[in-house]
Amino acid sequence: MICLVVERALAARNVERAIVATDDERIFAAVKSAGYDAAMTRAEHRSGTDRIAEIAAELDDVDIVVNVQGDEPLISPLTIERAVEALGETGKRGRGEAGRNGNDIGIATTWEAIESAADVLNPDVVKIVVDDCERAVYFSRSPVPYPRDAARRHGSIEAAIFAEPGLLSVFRKHTGLYVYRREVLLQFAAWPRSTLERLESLEQLRALERGVNIRAIEASTPSIGVDTSEDLERVREIVSSSRFQVSSSL
Repeated sequence: MICLVVERALAARNVERAIVATDDERIFAAVKSAGYDAAMTRAEHRSGTDRIAEIAAELDDVDIVVNVQGDEPLISPLTIERAVEALGETGKRGRGEAGRNGNDIGIATTWEAIESAADVLNPDVVKIVVDDCERAVYFSRSPVPYPRDAARRHGSIEAAIFAEPGLLSVFRKHTGLYVYRREVLLQFAAWPRSTLERLESLEQLRALERGVNIRAIEASTPSIGVDTSEDLERVREIVSSSRFQVSSSL
């Protein structure tokens, strides 16, 4: 699966190099034997962002670092391209327009529409709240934003979603992709884990709590993060289909 993620990343036209950062010798060996680049990192990292920061610290000639999480084998190369371009676009804006308190955008990420009530209620599906300027306001494993009035009408948020399917349109799924300015990434790794990060087990909250502006744009196509054995089976079926083979070559 990890090699498929590498293939998808390298298929993005604005990605020049892909390195698999891991502390697992089995993953390192599998990636190297497939002919791809890999690097061993320290084992104590608590998040993927901290892990890739260790590698980025040695890449002095790099300004932008893309983090495609290893559990996103179906991510579209076009989605990666859009996220990289989104971070680049912010550098052309006025500082007041780009972010709060005159700060520029330091991280870009992507989101997808949520199409089922089960995904809204599933804590393995991370939800993202985005404002009108495409900035991430919050990330959570809980259903956010919370439709209070609908939940009151039907007795619970679960009942509300099933009774009013239109509510699904207010929820967005976060895709396991980040694009960082290298200096922001290195600062991130130097900060201690934040309170919200610990509570939600979501590393991106560390950046939000430190005032980093995160731009969030819509992914080009839906993806499936592999969090469970059921997810893995779904991905295997898709990868083995002729449709995936055609789309992956585009």
